[in-house]
Amino acid sequence: MINPTTLLEKIQAEFDRHSYGEAPAELYEPITYIMSLGGKRFRPLLTLLAASIFDTDLEKAIKPAMAVEVFHNFTLMHDDIMDRAPLRRGMPTVHEKWNANTAILSGDVMLIRAYDLLLDIQREQLRAVLNRFNQTAAEVCEGQQLDMNFETRWDVTEEEYIGMIRLKTSVLLGFALELGGMIAGADDETVKLLYAAGENMGIGFQLKDDLLDVFGDPEKFGKQVGGDIIANKKTFLLIEALSKAEGQLKTELDQWLSLDTFDSAEKVRAVTEIYDKLEIRAFTEHKINEYFSRGIASLQQLRTDSVQKEVLLQFVEQLVAREK
Repeated sequence: MINPTTLLEKIQAEFDRHSYGEAPAELYEPITYIMSLGGKRFRPLLTLLAASIFDTDLEKAIKPAMAVEVFHNFTLMHDDIMDRAPLRRGMPTVHEKWNANTAILSGDVMLIRAYDLLLDIQREQLRAVLNRFNQTAAEVCEGQQLDMNFETRWDVTEEEYIGMIRLKTSVLLGFALELGGMIAGADDETVKLLYAAGENMGIGFQLKDDLLDVFGDPEKFGKQVGGDIIANKKTFLLIEALSKAEGQLKTELDQWLSLDTFDSAEKVRAVTEIYDKLEIRAFTEHKINEYFSRGIASLQQLRTDSVQKEVLLQFVEQLVAREK
């Protein structure tokens, strides 16, 4: 049995010795920097766990799995520029530590290096993998554009929001699992089940992030609780509150959203109370469980007796239970 901890150590060791390029240093140092900031690395881990169900030789899956993580961090580097974010994982973002132009160019090279890592795939599988990767990459960009579009709208529906996070976040999770199956030679039906599992779980993870930002334990969550409320970020919770609030609650919510100057702690407390009165937490938890259940159901449908299927399921259940 191959356990997630062993695979994670292997992935990290590969990243530690991997070179993205050397000169000019101003181009490559930011890449090494953002990749050294850590992160959960669960996308490449999911690729290896999926591959392990159907093939014990995981060496051929290592570099393609790394490609998923490099691409993910490329999107983070560019997202940080668009969001003007000062911090990433508690450290200065690349555009803050260097400058925006450097962050754009270094991010571009990261995308190229992701393709370099994918080229390690066997020739007979390469075209199909690149087609799926290209579609996924385009969808991630589509999701980011929708997210930016939503910044100027107050009529975003639940359906639109779910569609946006599916593109921006969950399709890459789906691809990570799908990729493992493709590399290991799984059949088309199995690959589709793996993708569906990741897609649904990805939506569940984003909804859980939205929930934890308001109701999470600050010591476990790892960042400021209530940050989305302070920024008027259109999360699942706010969208549901805007659709459900009536009368005095609607007046209060609209007033808090319209203020340019306010006490942050007071705003977080007031908006959270509105969420409580509208039972937004329970509704969100129901949605989270719904998407996680769909994802786990897809994994359970995999037709294999491999013990690694149970390893993958157990790892997914640990991710579902996370509080940060």
